[in-house]
Amino acid sequence: MRHIKNPTIHKSIHPVLPVPPATFLRETSGGTLLSVKLQPRASKNEIGEPLGNELKIKVTAPPVDAAANQALIELLAKTLGCSRGKIELLRGQTSRHKTLMLHGFSQETTIRNLFPVRH
Repeated sequence: MRHIKNPTIHKSIHPVLPVPPATFLRETSGGTLLSVKLQPRASKNEIGEPLGNELKIKVTAPPVDAAANQALIELLAKTLGCSRGKIELLRGQTSRHKTLMLHGFSQETTIRNLFPVRH
């Protein structure tokens, strides 16, 4: 066991920092537009980190016969807690760069569900 001379130094106090705007989300009248960079054939399905104006998402499905698109929609539906019908692929059917409409979701709700606070 290590002896700590001043235990107050090791207590971290995190100031409340302003949250940068999520540039990969745009709120519209029908819901929220989500810009994604999809990585098919990954080792696991996961929501990654924002990369510029896109959110990186990995799926295990290959980019064949729209399998990766279906896996993306299923992962988002599970993460957001909604049906697959609430998620619509608008652009990027054959590209890694995709735009999806999240029907009925606000930007705030989307961020809260994509990045839950873990204690």
